[in-house]
Amino acid sequence: MNVAFKVDAVPIPYYLAILVQYATGDGDLAAVHIMEARGGGGWKAMQQSWGATWRLNSNTGKPLSPPFSIRLTSGSGKVLVANNVIPSGWQAGSTYRSTVNYAA
Repeated sequence: MNVAFKVDAVPIPYYLAILVQYATGDGDLAAVHIMEARGGGGWKAMQQSWGATWRLNSNTGKPLSPPFSIRLTSGSGKVLVANNVIPSGWQAGSTYRSTVNYAA
């Protein structure tokens, strides 16, 4: 099964929290980064909230701009990128499946 991202049920334009699901085969996640559509600033580090939930608080004063690409880094340093996995028009509480996963 490919990695999926469940978006927090609270839609706030300056905040995004995601639950990373089905990232298998390479241990726990060491880091999660997000890139917005407008690209400005490249990859931004997300903070681990608890378990597999990661969050980003925008400190630019501008709302976050989807679609979002997500970059996962495993505990062993392997990197996995899900490009534009959270689309424009995303819905709070929805789950978005990628086409990637770590090899088991």
